[in-house]
Amino acid sequence: MSLDLIQLAKKLVAMPSETQMSNAEICNVLTDVLKGGGFEVERLEYLDENNVTKANLVARRGEGSGGLAFCSHIDTVPGQEAEWPAFDPQVREGRLYGRGSCDMKGPLAATVVAAAGADLGRLRKPLYIIITADEETGCYGAKHVAQHSAMLKETPPDYGIIAEPTRLRPVYAHKGFGSLKITAAGKAAHTSTGLGASANFKIAPFLAEMAELNNLFESDESFMNREFSPPTNGFNMTLDDGGCKMNVTASKSICRLSFRVMPDARSDDVVKMVRTRAEQYGLQFSASIIDAFFVSPQSEIVQTALQATNVSRAEAVPYGTDGIYLQDLMALVILGPGDIAVAHTVGESIAVAELERAVVVYSEMIERLCG
Repeated sequence: MSLDLIQLAKKLVAMPSETQMSNAEICNVLTDVLKGGGFEVERLEYLDENNVTKANLVARRGEGSGGLAFCSHIDTVPGQEAEWPAFDPQVREGRLYGRGSCDMKGPLAATVVAAAGADLGRLRKPLYIIITADEETGCYGAKHVAQHSAMLKETPPDYGIIAEPTRLRPVYAHKGFGSLKITAAGKAAHTSTGLGASANFKIAPFLAEMAELNNLFESDESFMNREFSPPTNGFNMTLDDGGCKMNVTASKSICRLSFRVMPDARSDDVVKMVRTRAEQYGLQFSASIIDAFFVSPQSEIVQTALQATNVSRAEAVPYGTDGIYLQDLMALVILGPGDIAVAHTVGESIAVAELERAVVVYSEMIERLCG
């Protein structure tokens, strides 16, 4: 099947699919496109934390086992429509403008065009298109696909490409994410009574120790990984006492800490060090950790991507992708057109020539891995 790359990308950009809203309608359109391209389509729906219906699509074309999957998310950050025509896609001076043009409806369109246009008579292994929801808020769609896709469990692909914008430079690793929550309990009372107990004062000594840890993480090489730029873990802190008034003692104070998980950077020790200090001061502690993405730079999928792009060396990047939840299903590389620096911005855009080149690169990888 022959699809018009730019028309498909424009059609997707013109359909708002901001993370907070349902993506059911745009997935209906994509289902029709994929079925028209000869794909069998599995639809996986779930309700997000706000009880909004979200859909993931897993599509398969071709016979045999193994094969190659192209993975993209369909949600975008908010369009900021007051500042620009985010959902009125336009091509100007060789670039496609619109929310999601770069991250990542343009790259998604390139994967669909490449996979739908592949000559099945020349292939021994099948092709997959995986489209997920909620990547921008925690990759929940990819997690749902990994847990519930019958198609992937029945006939898993050998390899996958996460089509996030990398300027068509293969990426073999990215940081994960650690989220730590520390809570102090106090007693609310008017300060004139002397009957209160401020949760803010209770948590203050702990906060001072977090400042010391931040200095440690910024200076100690054992908490860094020089494969990444920056090599540090991005330790960060926010505070919330519920907007307590100046004349009231805070009944609760919440400290949220975050850091970027990296291989060989003592991420487990970071969690233990924070937990130990929280418990020392009698504070509540909880943690949520998302592992980093990593595949050997010498793996077949990375080496094939390097050959197809004529790039000499794969890279590691600081941002995250759906790869964190899909990497246990298949060997992955992150490779897509567009520049992450313009993603999420007013005036987001992607070069038409780079989208077209992506189709060529993806088609070559199909031939190499499935032919």
